[in-house]
Amino acid sequence: MKSVCIIDDDPEVRDTIESLARRMRLTSDAAGNLTAGLELLSRESFDVVFLDVRLPDGNGLAALPEIKRLPDAPEVIILTGMGDPDGAELAIQEGVWDYLVKPSPIKQMMLTLQRALRYREERRCDKAPVSLSLAGCVTASPRMQPCLDQVAHAAWSSAAVLVTGETGTGKELFSRLIHANSSRAKAPFVTVDCASLTETLVESTLFGHKKGAFTGADADRVGLVQLADGGTLFLDEVGEMPMSLQKTFLRVLHEKTFRPVGAVAEAKSDFRLIAATNRDLEAQVEAGQFRRDLYFRLKTIELRLPPLRDRPEDVKPLTLSVVDALCSQYALPPKGFDAEFLSVLEAYDWPGNVRELRNVLERAFLAAGREKTLYSMHLPRDLRIKVAKSSLERGQQLSERPAAAGPERVELAGAPIGRRTLKDYKEAMERRYLEGLLAEHGRDVAAMVDISGLSRSHFYALLKKNNLAIPD
Repeated sequence: MKSVCIIDDDPEVRDTIESLARRMRLTSDAAGNLTAGLELLSRESFDVVFLDVRLPDGNGLAALPEIKRLPDAPEVIILTGMGDPDGAELAIQEGVWDYLVKPSPIKQMMLTLQRALRYREERRCDKAPVSLSLAGCVTASPRMQPCLDQVAHAAWSSAAVLVTGETGTGKELFSRLIHANSSRAKAPFVTVDCASLTETLVESTLFGHKKGAFTGADADRVGLVQLADGGTLFLDEVGEMPMSLQKTFLRVLHEKTFRPVGAVAEAKSDFRLIAATNRDLEAQVEAGQFRRDLYFRLKTIELRLPPLRDRPEDVKPLTLSVVDALCSQYALPPKGFDAEFLSVLEAYDWPGNVRELRNVLERAFLAAGREKTLYSMHLPRDLRIKVAKSSLERGQQLSERPAAAGPERVELAGAPIGRRTLKDYKEAMERRYLEGLLAEHGRDVAAMVDISGLSRSHFYALLKKNNLAIPD
């Protein structure tokens, strides 16, 4: 029998959903706080969870990664007393089934529950165990699990994939993972750098040419589209593709045919398309800089890669992997690194993401020479200066800000250390800093983001990590 779990501190809501479950001939169980709810989920298997956001002992949204990591994780339906667009966005990004605002009509809750159960049943029937080959992919962050799930989903089909993310987040790596785990893995993975395509040679590069087609064409040339036959054609930085080529390429995608420059007959190529960009293609479409029809053709499946600053758990495993690879490359014994070295890396915001991290680690590695341990002194001075200045500026902002009245006041400088580790102390200070922001600025997210110097997504990620939420 299908089962439902309700995690909500309102007894009336729990009673209503339990009554609804009985009418639908479902079993149910309930908890009035987050701790009891998570314990219930770890002990028993459920098909669907109704999860409140504002709970007495934490934020329901912050528990989503933990729930999603459960074996045979249930579908999650969020319940909240006040609709928050940013909270809804965050919930959907974490893979919830629906986001309902209290009080929701019984009919709507029943319909949502029925659809979630039907989806789960069909997914169970269709779902076969997937073993991904993750060569070169190093991650420990829960935020990357949906990306890996999407890789498995994309590898199963031949649909076009659009991989988006900031520069250096690993768009080509994940594109290669999709190819390597697909039925086309033994065929070529052909890369087209759209940023380097010139107006004069673009069609020749992509579609090839016949001897004598133009001055300098002294032999036939096979284009990249033909080379990708049976495999994957990867359009890197697709947002840079010239407008003059976009219409032509749209036809190639639709019909899988093309005409080499100077040829009379058309040729065919059975390729799977994966495109990547660090640009906002939707904004480019609105600005008339990218064809709308091509945009929708590219994003049958979309994979968004989060920046490194939003997944700090990955800094340490990436550092270990890169340092080990460098030791192997330079034929040196394994190197270690001290705690301060890692602390500096974790405190940096990495605008260049994983690519910048690799570059910084190689510079530190070369600066250390044959020394067995990497220290913060081996890191580039410009990085250490940025981290130090950022830390001092945050401290100055805290000292200059008027103190809140009563128990909401946050005092960081004089907080006792006791017998806490540095990590515990930093985590406690981080939580108190966020509590201070929430106490002083309420629901003014823009002000808190501006004061903290964090991106909006990073700010919400830290709230989740510390079981905090924007107040109602």
